Amino acid sequence: MSKVKLLRPKSGKKLLVVNKPYGVLCQFSDGQGRATLKDYVDVPGVYPAGRLDRDSEGLVVLTDDGGLQARIADPQFKLAKTYWVQVEREPDEAALDQLRKGVLLKDGMTLPAQVRLIAEPTLWPRDPPVRFRKDIPTAWLAITIREGRNRQVRRMTAAVGYPTLRLVRIQVGSTHLGALSLGTYKYIDGV
Repeated sequence: MSKVKLLRPKSGKKLLVVNKPYGVLCQFSDGQGRATLKDYVDVPGVYPAGRLDRDSEGLVVLTDDGGLQARIADPQFKLAKTYWVQVEREPDEAALDQLRKGVLLKDGMTLPAQVRLIAEPTLWPRDPPVRFRKDIPTAWLAITIREGRNRQVRRMTAAVGYPTLRLVRIQVGSTHLGALSLGTYKYIDGV
């Protein structure tokens, strides 16, 4: 697999990351009065490079560089995106292997993913909290994909029989969420 080059904005352009909370739309306006990135980012003229669903949390890259925005979001560049995913029940090795090889979804076969079981990560509390069911355990996975179909990670885990309960994007390219607090943003040099 070829190494992805570090993507940087053109000189004088803005590049930042935000830790998007659950329930926030990955856009700056909404005619229905729902929470958007505008409620958390006060930098004019920047736009998301790719999307993160309203019911997902974590790292979103913002820029005012249209070319960079397209390179980050375009699947042809195969920029890795890593998620911590809480699923219902503990996946067996067969399900993990299926995710690693690719999963057949309604819109076609996914590319192979990097997948591993991880210990429950230390995260901020989600509001509202994930519904806990006493008789059904959960597990956490680290999943890295190199494409970005609509709700892809959720559809992949459901297709192998382990529905996603919580999804947090922690990395895009070489940029990691790190200790960035929920609902805050910072400027960066490249992705």
